[in-house]
This record gives sequence, C-alpha cells and structure tokens, in this order.
Amino acid sequence: MKAITFDQFGPAEVLTLTEVAEPVLRPQDLLVRTRAAGVNRADLTHRRGGYGRPDFGDSTLMGLEIAGDVIAVGAEVSGYKVGDRVMGIVGGGAYAEVARIDYRMAMPIPDSLNYVQAAAITEVFVTANEALVNLGKLQAGETVLIHAGAGGVGGAAVQLAHAIGATVITTAQASAHQLVRRMGADYVIDYVHEDFATVVDSLTEKRGVDLILDFIGAPYFERNVNALNFGGRLVQIGIMGGIENAKIPLDRLLYRHLQIFGTVMKSRSQEVKHAMSQRFRERWLSEFGKEGLAPIIDSVYPLAEAAAAHQRMEEGLNVGKIVLTA
Repeated sequence: MKAITFDQFGPAEVLTLTEVAEPVLRPQDLLVRTRAAGVNRADLTHRRGGYGRPDFGDSTLMGLEIAGDVIAVGAEVSGYKVGDRVMGIVGGGAYAEVARIDYRMAMPIPDSLNYVQAAAITEVFVTANEALVNLGKLQAGETVLIHAGAGGVGGAAVQLAHAIGATVITTAQASAHQLVRRMGADYVIDYVHEDFATVVDSLTEKRGVDLILDFIGAPYFERNVNALNFGGRLVQIGIMGGIENAKIPLDRLLYRHLQIFGTVMKSRSQEVKHAMSQRFRERWLSEFGKEGLAPIIDSVYPLAEAAAAHQRMEEGLNVGKIVLTA
C-alpha cells in the first residue's frame, strides 16, 4: 500500500509517498480502506520530533483519524462487518491507503456524511466534548469563552456549546468572524486588535465567564484566570503559545473557588480513549446531519500532497479542518 513516511524529523518537505506493508490485523482491530484522513497539529509535532520518537506506539506512520470502509474484522470484534463505513481515532497510521483501528474507537459514519466530512469529525469533536462536557461540566444558561473558535477543536466546541444552550464567546481573527457566528458564537473577539479579558469584562458586567477552553497557554493563562466567574473552570487543551512565564493569580484562584484542568488525548490510556469516544458517540453522533452539527472543512489534498497540507496548517492559513484523501 501507499503511505506517507519520513526518514528524519524536519520541515514539511521530509514527507514522501512510499510503498509500505499493510498493517497486521489484531483480534480487536478493524482493517479499513482509508478514503480520507484528518490533519491535526499533533501530526506537525510528530513530524518535527516533538514527541521524541517516530511513532505513537501503534504505528510508525503518522495520522490520528480516518474515515473509510471495513475490509477485514478481527476475531474479537463485535458490531462491525466487512463493507461498513466507519470513522474514528487511530493510534497512528492514518496517512495510508489501509489503516487499522481498535473497534472500540470506531464509529459508523452517519448516512448524511461523506468520507471527507467524516474524517474531520472525531479528533476535534471528541476532544471538544471531553473539554466542554466531561471536564468543563458546561450547562445550559452558562457562559463559555472558547479561544481559537475558527480552529478544528475550537470550531467543534463552539457548535457543541451552542447546542447545549450556553452563551458562547469566542476569539478569532477578523476574517473568520462570520464563520464562527454561523457555527453558533454569540460574541466574537478579534484577538489581534482586542484584549479578550477586557471584552469579557464588558460583556459579563465584570462577572466573568463560567468556563474557558484554551489552546494558547502561557500568554493567556493569567488573563484566563482573571476572566472566570465564581466557581469557574479553565480547561487547558493546548500550549501553542508556549509554557514559559505562565503566571497564576493565586488569590483569584482561591477566593473565587476556581478549577483548572489539563487534557490531551495522546497520552491517555487506551481504556480512557475508549470511554472518551463512547461518550461522544452516545451524546452527539446522531446530531450530525443537514440541520445539525457539521464539520468545517478548510481544504482537501490528495495523500501524495501531505507536505502541502502540513505547510498550510503551519502557516495558519486554515479555517476549519484540512483533510487528505487516499
């Protein structure tokens, strides 16, 4: 089969299309003819050597989410058969014509969705649900601040928070404001020209928000804590802005009874990942369709052009998900 490989860590140009052996089917696996694969920031980190090893433990190939057709079923699998359309998060190996997935991480593709749409769902929406609902405990009537609302996880979180019935404030560059409003944002802050903490103060009459989802890290940390209401929760999903010099106002943390959570899917145990996927599937999968939730697709590249897809993400040009087709 054809797959994207690289011989050394480095820039996008290290990615090449080569011929490799198909993955071995294990008892709890589905083998899937990959039709589409989502591109995630974790793939960029993987390619640069940020994880300190060339794989995620399950495959030497990169890529974390797939959509395609089942071509083989392991001996201990239940609920799936050859020919089923499935999507889901894999432990590496998505950038290939054939991938394997633990059947407990797989989900049926809703009839209303094509493969490209399906490949853009699981990584971002499972992560968003974990942050908003399982950790953040967002309730109808609460107010949430979602940073990077035009990004993959951010855009998914905006949609889920709107569906829950929360008031949604998000940060995004000016060119994406119309899009995030269509996804369900009630207020959009231009993070380039506005200070989000000042705007939140104004919008909430200085009460603060009940929940914040943040991908930036140190540059936002102190302002995030100061922007929380009594009993507020901060869920840290990423550290795109770095970790150095993060300041925490301990008096605010103490006297406002705040809670701070950190979450990253890659380092979770397989059992926890199963539970995360199942929580998302049970609550939200049926909501995808013409009138419901929908993945936001930025662009689609053939598998052979994975380097160009990575370059687009690295340059911050994408609004929504980048997808590869195999």
